[in-house]
Amino acid sequence: MSLPVHLVPSLEGIREGDEVVVEGDEAHHAVAVRRLRVGERVVLTDGRGTALTGEVTSTGKRVFTVATLSIGDVIAADPSFTVVQAVPKGDRGELAVEMLTEIGVTRIVPWAASRSVAVWKGDRAEKSLAKWRSTAREAAKQARRAWFPEVTPLASTDEVVALMEGVDLVVVLHEEAHVPLASLELPDSGEVMVVVGPEGGLAEDEIDGFVAAGAVSVRMGGEVLRTSTAGVAAVAALLARTRRWG
Repeated sequence: MSLPVHLVPSLEGIREGDEVVVEGDEAHHAVAVRRLRVGERVVLTDGRGTALTGEVTSTGKRVFTVATLSIGDVIAADPSFTVVQAVPKGDRGELAVEMLTEIGVTRIVPWAASRSVAVWKGDRAEKSLAKWRSTAREAAKQARRAWFPEVTPLASTDEVVALMEGVDLVVVLHEEAHVPLASLELPDSGEVMVVVGPEGGLAEDEIDGFVAAGAVSVRMGGEVLRTSTAGVAAVAALLARTRRWG
């Protein structure tokens, strides 16, 4: 069984034999909820590729200490995957973020599509973004990731187009497209971007703008998936054809 993972702000300068103190909410959850005990082995990560395996030497109410047994850097996944996710209604956004994180997406971009039912504005935008980021963080720990995904602020359609510049392959999921997803030639390395539309579907001007920026409009069979599951299905299908899952 793999070891539990806990996120720490930094592991800079840590060497084998050093002790690392974990405090705050992360420690409280480990000690009070998970019932972490002295002698148990855990993994600490900074979420930016460094991972430490160690043994718990002490615990408190909101603190625990780990003696470092080994520490190293994990190579970032290549090719990387970015998913532009139109903001869905209810808690379906968190479901999408959770699944995308679990399969190894590098970046998640919430998108204010013209036909999105849910609208992020003011305090709601801040709270929703914080919830997506919290969901990604917890899913990354559950998936034993050393690289945690970036969840960007809400993007407009113009900002999504700008993000496409320099990306090796951009695919837009569209039920009326003629190009099958399975027919695409994937890059051996670099970045792949998948754009997922809202419940109301993509607007024609959005599709035209994305294609003009170099994206390929693709379909995934005859079924129409929910916006919360379409992204993970597409990324999984593409990952299966890369060396990452090879």
